Amino acid sequence: MTLATQMSPGNWHDGGDAPAFWPIFPITFGLFWLAVLATGFYLIRRRMNNDATAATAAADPMARAQSVLAERFARGEIDEDEYLMRSSTLRNGN
Repeated sequence: MTLATQMSPGNWHDGGDAPAFWPIFPITFGLFWLAVLATGFYLIRRRMNNDATAATAAADPMARAQSVLAERFARGEIDEDEYLMRSSTLRNGN
């Protein structure tokens, strides 16, 4: 028996129907690229928001002063009483 007679005429690689799972591959490939684009968009957008927030904070000296005061308190350079007193002074402008 030859190879040609062993193969049935319904094999998909001989002109028969393709397997039923063939649409899964292009759909998965498309979803993969959509995920890549969405991730890129998210990262770019997040970076732009962080840059805008940093620019706003740098433009506002009161916000910068509050930030420095909070950092000094967090490092333990000043105690709670001094932090509250200076924070109150910054808020009241005295």
